[in-house]
Amino acid sequence: MGFPIQRMRRLRRNETIRRMVRETTLSVNDLIYPLFVQPGEGVRHEISSMPGNYRLSVDELIREAVEVEKLGIPAIILFGIPSHKDENASEGLADDGIIQQAVRALKNEVKELQIITDVCLCEYTSHGHCGWVVDGQVDNDSTLKMLQEMAVSHVRAGADMVAPSDMMDGRVGAIREALDKNDFSGIPIMSYAAKFSSAFYGPFRDAADSAPQFGDRRSYQMDPANGDEAMREVELDIEEGADIVMVKPALSYMDLIRRVKEEFAMPVAAYNVSGEFAMVKAADKAGWIDGERVMMEILLSIKRAGADLILTYFAKDVAKILAG
Repeated sequence: MGFPIQRMRRLRRNETIRRMVRETTLSVNDLIYPLFVQPGEGVRHEISSMPGNYRLSVDELIREAVEVEKLGIPAIILFGIPSHKDENASEGLADDGIIQQAVRALKNEVKELQIITDVCLCEYTSHGHCGWVVDGQVDNDSTLKMLQEMAVSHVRAGADMVAPSDMMDGRVGAIREALDKNDFSGIPIMSYAAKFSSAFYGPFRDAADSAPQFGDRRSYQMDPANGDEAMREVELDIEEGADIVMVKPALSYMDLIRRVKEEFAMPVAAYNVSGEFAMVKAADKAGWIDGERVMMEILLSIKRAGADLILTYFAKDVAKILAG
């Protein structure tokens, strides 16, 4: 029976009743905060295209992590900016690399915060690609060996979880094998399972100085047009041992977040990427939108689409709002 018996506005009359019937809620437990670490001491360089986010030295990273832990955010994910880049991604693989140093220092200072590390070569290679380059092309299988070495090095330093973001075929299985062989079978893998070759990554590449020096990444990151292919990528990563699967970016790929959650019924992460963050900040600064409300609406929508975890540069702001 319809109007006037059915009046949908009855349950929208005030905030209390709206809160009582709210279908989707956003919690601080849903958040993962990305952080950038570089060599030096006392370094806190704001990233111009990502206001409120910084490239941090290890000592400043610790201060940031302590605040993040106090806010109740359960995890951070680390991206490294080395002092030197070369074709071999040497500093990314070294046991005294910047990520390895940062993880060791963090584990001495923050006990509850989960430390996730990005496993990819692009931040450490002079050419900016995510793998070993042979004759101008990224070679898949030789890259796998480097990713295995990097992941084991991160976990040996104390990382609680690794997150391969390179999009090489077979990398989840290779990393799982390497971790298991080194007695790290309890370490979970959060796979960037459906990572698209997106124009939304620009501010991140500024932050990490990781833009490709030639060509682009479309031979390994996914074509934005392909949803069915994304589902196959996710399925393969699950078969290879991924514990959490990620869709990246989030806003233009909400349909895939929903499809992945419904199809596989396992933990799904979504990356609210740098370009998505920067657009909100820029529009808010110009006075075109209410940035805080848009931020909360975006993250709630990502959660409603099916994400269990959201990697977002808004994490601290959201945590403060949720805490009242």
